[in-house]
Amino acid sequence: MQKVYFASDFHLGVDARLSSAERERQLVRWLEQIRRDAAAIYLVGDVFDFWFEYRTVVPKGYVRLLGKLAELRDAGIPIYYFTGNHDMWMFRYFEEELGIPTYRAPIRREIMGKQFLIGHGDGLGPGDRGYKILKRIFANRACQWLFERLHPNFGIGVANYWSNKSRDADEPELAGFLGADKEWLIAYANRKLEQEDIDYFIFGHRHLPIDYTLNNGHSRYINLGEWLYHNSYAVFDGETVTLEFFENENGQVFG
Repeated sequence: MQKVYFASDFHLGVDARLSSAERERQLVRWLEQIRRDAAAIYLVGDVFDFWFEYRTVVPKGYVRLLGKLAELRDAGIPIYYFTGNHDMWMFRYFEEELGIPTYRAPIRREIMGKQFLIGHGDGLGPGDRGYKILKRIFANRACQWLFERLHPNFGIGVANYWSNKSRDADEPELAGFLGADKEWLIAYANRKLEQEDIDYFIFGHRHLPIDYTLNNGHSRYINLGEWLYHNSYAVFDGETVTLEFFENENGQVFG
């Protein structure tokens, strides 16, 4: 039976429970495991802790992951990439080098008869005004052009520093499930259901594996968690979506 896989928030480039290099090897093992039944793979943002594409330069490293993705694409497995808040400066590299389309906003897609809304999740829902303003600045082409003028040794170094600061500032609120009334993406999904009929909302960003049934009683909000500690991902088998864990026997689903 063919399945569709969703994963996000690898944050390659920063050490956590495993070093970034060890985590990259772990991801390659996961991709090799799922290739036997993968109908498609969705990478839903923050694959890298920081990414910026200069016209002729990309961040060094990640050759094992990029090579495995190229191998899977050459084998005919569709892969889709969504930018997150840490890799929003991904432009056309994946499309041109790997044949992997890149999305910068959530998309609605029918998969095996079910309606999905898929996106990283940053900047959605109520609150977080400071980040929403910052995101508009970072998405501004003039700001990107100015950053591009910096030498990569300096520009990427500064960006990595601020990326680490941003993640450290977020960690306290990512500690546990806050309840439906305080989870912004749940509020966003419930509001979206007032306008559209969607079976599954698939998001990352929250760094917590969450499976939550929404207000209409059957649609579900799935947060993919992360690979810094949880190693969590979602699988759709044509009937339902489940959260699973790779090389982590103590994985826990919240919601």
